[in-house]
Amino acid sequence: MSNAAPAKPMTVPDLAQARRAGRRLAMLTAYDAGFARVLDAAGVDIVLVGDSLGMVVQGHASTLPVSVDDIAYHVRAVAGGLHRALLVADLPFQADATPERALDAATRLLQAGAGMVKLEGAGPHKLAAIRFLSAREIPVSAHLGLTPQSVLRFGGYKVQGREADAADRLRVDALAVAEAGASLLVLECVPSALAAEITRVSPVPTIGIGAGPDCDGQVLVLHDMLGLDSGHRRPKFVKDFLAGGGSVAGAARAYVEAVREGRFPGPEHAYD
Repeated sequence: MSNAAPAKPMTVPDLAQARRAGRRLAMLTAYDAGFARVLDAAGVDIVLVGDSLGMVVQGHASTLPVSVDDIAYHVRAVAGGLHRALLVADLPFQADATPERALDAATRLLQAGAGMVKLEGAGPHKLAAIRFLSAREIPVSAHLGLTPQSVLRFGGYKVQGREADAADRLRVDALAVAEAGASLLVLECVPSALAAEITRVSPVPTIGIGAGPDCDGQVLVLHDMLGLDSGHRRPKFVKDFLAGGGSVAGAARAYVEAVREGRFPGPEHAYD
């Protein structure tokens, strides 16, 4: 099985193909054309315009203040720097409160240049939104575990799924979002063993962030991958690739290689 990144533009069906081929997917966030161009050249498969921009770009304490306008602006900028990577855009807080709102927001983001939208959670209205979007030819990534838009309900940024009932909910939710039509699943801050179990049974590829080494791919926020101070506590799952990479381009290449070869994340980046 080859670990070489494909030269052609990455498509939604390519995500499942990579999984079948045993090739781990490398994903990073970006918020402008310059960094997007560097990540694209480094072989990153998926570039995410995340609502993390609220914290690392805008300086907020959470992702909640981010608007659809904000995401659309950064999607247009990032799209201008990409030729190969698949561009995914977050639906920000309450943009998916109803299927109709989700459709309006997702349409704007796809028209701005995204190839997929991501939404957090698996409650009834979230599953309804995934079904609604999927039925209208809009590719969707789900996001379970620590969902930053739920920070007020969680009482902070905490590992999810450690208790038996919470782990059971995650197992059920992972299958439910795929059944609703999601083509990709991000698992954030989930115990490694649980993430591995979910990955084994998930019908769609999984992308981990603080979810151990056994997901089908990994994602980090660009600023974290570069070791930049975002003004927030540094999560356990973060690694500074710039320290050994020598340049931003070198750091991006080092990240991609470490993900592809299964060297990142290591045990020190995982939760029990």
